[in-house]
Amino acid sequence: MSEKVFLNDKLVDIDEAGVSVTDSGFLYGAGLFETMRSCNGVVFSLKDHLDRLFFSARVLSIQTYDKKYITDAIYKVLKANKLVDARLRLTLTNGPMSVSEEERKPTLLITATKLQPYPKEYYEKGVLVVLSPFRQNTTEPTYGHKTTSYFPRMIALADAHRKRAAEALWFTVDNRLAEGCISNVFLVKDSILYTPPIETPVLAGVARKTVCQIALKNSIKLAEKSLYIDDVLDADEIFLTNVIMQILPISSVEKHTVGEGRPGVMTKKLQKMFYEAIKAECKQTK
Repeated sequence: MSEKVFLNDKLVDIDEAGVSVTDSGFLYGAGLFETMRSCNGVVFSLKDHLDRLFFSARVLSIQTYDKKYITDAIYKVLKANKLVDARLRLTLTNGPMSVSEEERKPTLLITATKLQPYPKEYYEKGVLVVLSPFRQNTTEPTYGHKTTSYFPRMIALADAHRKRAAEALWFTVDNRLAEGCISNVFLVKDSILYTPPIETPVLAGVARKTVCQIALKNSIKLAEKSLYIDDVLDADEIFLTNVIMQILPISSVEKHTVGEGRPGVMTKKLQKMFYEAIKAECKQTK
């Protein structure tokens, strides 16, 4: 069966899908995207994904469809591809530049493929991360938004992979810890959970929000504060989050061993709680 995607207003075979050569996303990276996961046929934290999408669309002046339309389209893609546990991607741009602004409609593309989890050994042993040589400019207008202008992140991630690392940590131009290329980051020190504040700026990750909610619900002390390289090197535990990796423990930063060099007590506890949060939300099939 040919893979089906949703493009603008209908389901089409992936080989037949195409966007205008004048599309603003194609020409200028003027677009947004969301990477989501479904479990048991239900998209985890869909409301949070759409809230973030619509917030960024409003701030960056990117047109969109209404939330019900997009929600229905997402589930049409899942159903058409007969998927229950899936990785989904939603891409939204301002549409073709060849059309007048008054007549232009946004381009909406939704794809879904079978979920391919990270290797089991990553969670059992932890992963190596490196420090990105690039820096986040705190005045860059697109930072904190999940835009399709992702090439710098892909360059840094590819470089990390060449070094056999799973991720690269980004710092700001004033040397504050920010995030990974495709993830948010948390530190644990003396049983306190730390993460850079949204205003750093960092992406308001859906998994990041879930971890913060879990911490507050379970009386785990959480502090959102500016962090630096010394905080990274002094941490008892470090882990990464996104909705695909969930909670991924870090065992080494460059040549520095984190804690005891394996997933720590807090990380393991949160991993279990995160999994339970997904299971609880996605227990009912759409």
